[in-house]
Amino acid sequence: MLARLSIRDIVLIERLDIEFSRGLAVLTGETGAGKSILLDAFALALGGRGDAGLVRHGVEQGQVTAVFDVPKGHPAAAILSDNGLDDSSSEDSCEMILRRVQLADGRTRAFINDQSISVQTLKAVGTALVEIHGQHDERALVDASTHRRLLDAFSGLEKEVGSLEKLWDARRAANTLLDEHRAAMERAAREADYLRHAADELKALKPKDGEETALAGRRTTMMQGEKIAADLREAQDAVSGNHSPVAALAAAVRRLERRAGNSPTLVEPAVKAIDVAINALEEADQHLTAALIAADFDPSELERIEERLFALRAASRKYATPVDGLAALAAKYAADVALIDAGAGQLKKLEAAAAEADKHYSAAATKLSAARTKSAEKLNKAVNAELAPLKLERAKFMTQVDSDPASPGPQGFDRVEFWVQTNPGTKPGPLMKVASGGELSRFLLALKVVLSDRGSAPTLVFDEIDTGVGGAVADAIGARLARLAGKVQVMAVTHAPQVAARADQHLLISKDALDKGKRVATRVSALAADHRREEIARMLAGAEITAEARAAADRLLRAATA
Repeated sequence: MLARLSIRDIVLIERLDIEFSRGLAVLTGETGAGKSILLDAFALALGGRGDAGLVRHGVEQGQVTAVFDVPKGHPAAAILSDNGLDDSSSEDSCEMILRRVQLADGRTRAFINDQSISVQTLKAVGTALVEIHGQHDERALVDASTHRRLLDAFSGLEKEVGSLEKLWDARRAANTLLDEHRAAMERAAREADYLRHAADELKALKPKDGEETALAGRRTTMMQGEKIAADLREAQDAVSGNHSPVAALAAAVRRLERRAGNSPTLVEPAVKAIDVAINALEEADQHLTAALIAADFDPSELERIEERLFALRAASRKYATPVDGLAALAAKYAADVALIDAGAGQLKKLEAAAAEADKHYSAAATKLSAARTKSAEKLNKAVNAELAPLKLERAKFMTQVDSDPASPGPQGFDRVEFWVQTNPGTKPGPLMKVASGGELSRFLLALKVVLSDRGSAPTLVFDEIDTGVGGAVADAIGARLARLAGKVQVMAVTHAPQVAARADQHLLISKDALDKGKRVATRVSALAADHRREEIARMLAGAEITAEARAAADRLLRAATA
């Protein structure tokens, strides 16, 4: 439900806050007081088209904020969640703050709960929350694409539609698998001989991921080892071979040690240094031996590695695939060959599965179509029963259900559109094309009363739905708006005192002169009982309010509460 509408720096409005109650709220006032401006601003907050002309003269921007208390599970809350927007929530409801900033240069910015969003998202949320009927009919549920959903809501067929959507998804998935399998079989059949040869060749080659890198690394190590082995052997011969100084150094150490007793200070430093040299040479010999072992290889192994690399790279060139991709290519070719060999059997299974899915979908869609046709008659009867009091007694409402099994979809194969015949003998046609402005509003009111809170936004706005009517018809309109307000929040801009008398909340729109008449501003005031009677009397009498008008206003108010 709409809790508050705040407007800042919009044409004729410097600052305005309106608190709305549940039930029926009417907005009245003299022509030119600013009712259209209020609705334009409200539509802007709901994602309507921006207009730089809405910005109050002399300021850089204006803004409109609409605050809603939305029940958990409502489609608008789902849109909020789908777009990753935070909400201020309680156990049963969440608060949505829709805000639109209109800049004087024509640009706009949109926010929900102070988080920047696209205008498209704002419009989706706004459409789920509010319907405006009247001069903003592009926001109302008069689009034929919504009529099937409205009929389903009236009939309570949402569960059946949900089940059908699942069957549609299963049918589409089964047909997708079938189409993919057929395409793969056709492709494989065109290339059968090549595929078999390639699969056999790659199967014999047995390529492995990362094999080229490993083999190339091993070959490099082996080739480098071959070059350095001779130098390693020569170095080892110098360290520990026939020409090694180790034996001579060891003998020299022994002789010096025998002399150490006579001159220790002269001998011992030299002996220690020679010992270090001998140990270093022995350690070098160990490293050289290890290097020679590592560098040693089997020449036949190097030959096998080079042959393997040549085969892998030849296959890579032949199949225009990196060596590391040959294993995956081999698996693909093998699968394609297997598809050729076993594809016919699999094709029959997939065809049977697709046929079964289509059978289940078609049966459910046919059953749903019959239910829609039956419900359409009930909807027609209920709406037509509402037309006579609305001065449409010669008109006729009809729900066209056109079924085409050749054009299935997630919600079935029915196309639903609301048609009307405004006078006997005239040709029926789509609601939007046949009904005039005043007739359209009353048709929509009758439809809304019948649908009640099914398939409806939680807030409905009717802009001068009573235009061109009065007396009993205006009273019938007021009675139906009041009935409708028992299920959803209703706001009506009206010039009919019979409608205003039935309101739960009466708001007066007026235009005040400011700065000694240099500018004017629109004001909205909630009327108490006495002031409300005075306003209804003005609506009855005009500029000069008489005692008779006040008495008539009293009678309207008493009748509305009876």
